[in-house]
Amino acid sequence: MRLRGPRGPLEESRLPLSEPGRGQVLLEVLACGVCRTDLHIVDGELAGGRRPLTPGHEIVGRVAAAGASATRYRVGDRVGVPWLGATCGECDHCRAGCENLCDEARFTGYDLDGGYAEYVLADERYCVAIPPGYGDEEAAPLLCAGVIGYRSLAIAGDARRLGIYGFGAAAHIVAQVAKHEGRAVYAFCRPGDAEAQRFALSCGVDWAGDSTSAPPEALDAAILFAPVGALVPQALAAVRKGGSVVCGGIHMSDIPAFPYALLWGERRIQSVANLTRADAEAFMRIAAAVPLRIATAHFALAEANEALAALREARLAGAAILVPPRPPI
Repeated sequence: MRLRGPRGPLEESRLPLSEPGRGQVLLEVLACGVCRTDLHIVDGELAGGRRPLTPGHEIVGRVAAAGASATRYRVGDRVGVPWLGATCGECDHCRAGCENLCDEARFTGYDLDGGYAEYVLADERYCVAIPPGYGDEEAAPLLCAGVIGYRSLAIAGDARRLGIYGFGAAAHIVAQVAKHEGRAVYAFCRPGDAEAQRFALSCGVDWAGDSTSAPPEALDAAILFAPVGALVPQALAAVRKGGSVVCGGIHMSDIPAFPYALLWGERRIQSVANLTRADAEAFMRIAAAVPLRIATAHFALAEANEALAALREARLAGAAILVPPRPPI
């Protein structure tokens, strides 16, 4: 499913099957999650990226062929392909362990063709092994919703009272991890969305309410997954002195002006930019140890536009998953 212009809809296309190059693996796509970043790309809200483009960066695939010097995985192995697809490996950021900030980074489903397809090529160094306890569709959201949620939680530090704004794919995973760690979790949902509140409570959160509501007690930290800049001042008002507000999305609407008093008291605002391979590997170890319940909605690959519409219109509890047909190679 290809994006040909600056914005969608996606078009079904037939492309020749490419041979893997040096260090690459050719993967038969088993499932691909539909991430909000995909929606921002298709809706033309993220500048840059290649065109035409195959979106998708929550890819679970089976190795169908390996290129020269690609020895990390064998044919038949199941692996995941996340957002980070390549880095220079030489800049100050890469050398400091911050490859997520590399200026030459290339991203799956943005600079590189992604997983809204039957097959995808990937650099094996940026793939990650999938815990065996998860089915293909369950595993797909782990590749971004899970990893970005993990990085956001790590940046939030040891916050014992954690607020989560925007309760979708990433939130429902990170909430389970936070509860496993013994934290209190407060879910802030779209105003009037009682179904989202019920979904959040089913994931074990301690409280669920509208995003405009104040929590029952002051938060140590808040994570924003909703791409709504107006929520930043609201989250600042909800955190205690010394608390932090972590913006977990790659795109967000503008943050409105707010009184300095909301920031005073050594409160902090920090963004989460992309992910590292170390993040992906660390989170997969957590996913293997913690039995996460992953909520998914199944769509055929050809229904990618319908899946994006469901995400755009907030009609999903959990993550939309695209599943291709199973053609012979």
